[in-house]
Amino acid sequence: MELLNIDCLGKQLRLEGSLAGWQQVFWDDKLVSVINASSDNEGSKTHEFELSQHSSDSVAAQPPASILIKLTTELLWQPFKINYALYVNEQLINQGQRDTKDIERQTPQHPVAVKKKFSLIGLGSLALKLLKSAKVIKVVLAGASLAAYSWLFSWQFALALIACLVFHEYGHVKAMKFFGMKTKGIYLIPFMGGLALGDDKINTRWQDVVISIMGPTFGLLMSLLSLVAYWLTGEIFFAGLASFNALLNLFNLLPILPLDGGHILKSISFSMNSVVGLVACIAGAVAGIFISYSLGLALLGFMLLIGSVEIVFEWRGRHQSHLLPLDKYGQLFSAIWYVATAGALIGVIWYFAGMGDELLSLPLQILQS
Repeated sequence: MELLNIDCLGKQLRLEGSLAGWQQVFWDDKLVSVINASSDNEGSKTHEFELSQHSSDSVAAQPPASILIKLTTELLWQPFKINYALYVNEQLINQGQRDTKDIERQTPQHPVAVKKKFSLIGLGSLALKLLKSAKVIKVVLAGASLAAYSWLFSWQFALALIACLVFHEYGHVKAMKFFGMKTKGIYLIPFMGGLALGDDKINTRWQDVVISIMGPTFGLLMSLLSLVAYWLTGEIFFAGLASFNALLNLFNLLPILPLDGGHILKSISFSMNSVVGLVACIAGAVAGIFISYSLGLALLGFMLLIGSVEIVFEWRGRHQSHLLPLDKYGQLFSAIWYVATAGALIGVIWYFAGMGDELLSLPLQILQS
C-alpha cells in the first residue's frame, strides 16, 4: 500500500509497504530502495540511495555529481501512524506525520492491480460498467425489477420491496459520501437485488467495513420502521415487509464474497496480523455455525462454514493487499456491529414467524431449510 508520497528534487518520492515488513521507495517511478519482508514490520526504517545530477556546463567526460538521499520513517501499524524525515546531502528538507485519516483521503498513483478471474458475474459487471453512463439504464433496470417482483408477488409488494432495496443501497452510498468518495448511483438488478457504484477506490479496511455494513444497517432500520407501522396499524402488509426485508439484509450479511458480510469478515480477519487472530476469527465462525445448527438455521450455518473456509484460503495473501488494516479497536467494533446487526435481523424474522401466519413464517423456514 502507498504509505507516503512527497516531493523530492521536483519529482515524486513514493514509499510503499505492507504488514509483511517489506518497503519500497520509488523516485519518479524508478525503484531506488528496498527493505525485504521480515517479522520486524514496525519501528524505525532508513532508506538511503544516490541520485545523479548532471550540470549544464560540465564536460561530457566528467562524471555527474551524486546527491545522497536519505528517508527515515518511524512506523506503527495499529493504530496506523508514520513519522518521516527526508534529507538531501544530510540536510533536512521535509518532515511530517501521517495517520489513518490521511490514508483514507489519498488517491494512490499506482494502485495494486488485481487479477480478475473469468466468471459470469464478472461479465455481468463488465457489461454494467459499459452501460452505466446512460441514466436510462437505471430506469430500464428499475422497470424490469418492478415487473419481475410483481409477477412473483403483487405490484404493491413489489414497490415496497424495491423501496427496501433502494434504502439498503442508499446506506452504501451514504457511507461512500461520508468518506468523500464520488458515487455513480444505484442500479436495481431483477432477481439479484441492487448495486451501489462508486468512482473512487477505498484505501483502508475500515472504509470497506463501514461501506459494506451500512447497507444492512439501513435495511435493519427499514424493518424496524415497518415493525412499528405494523404495531400502529395492524396491517399484515407491514409485517410481511419487515420480515422479508430482514431476510434480504441477513442474506447480504452472509460471510461470502462478494456479499456485504464477506467484505466485513475479510476486513476483520485480514487485519489480524497473527495466527492467533486467525484462530480467534475461525473460533467465532465455528461458534456461529454451532449456534445456527442448534437453532435449526441450517442455511445460515452452511453459509458460515463456506465463508470460513474461503477466509482461511484468502488469509494467506493478506500481506499483498494495498488496504490499511483495522487496528484492534476497529476489529472489535466491526465484529460487534456485525453480530448485533445480524442478531437484530434474525430477531425480526423470529418475531413474525411466531405469529403463526404461514406467509410470515416463510423467511424462518428458508433459514431452516
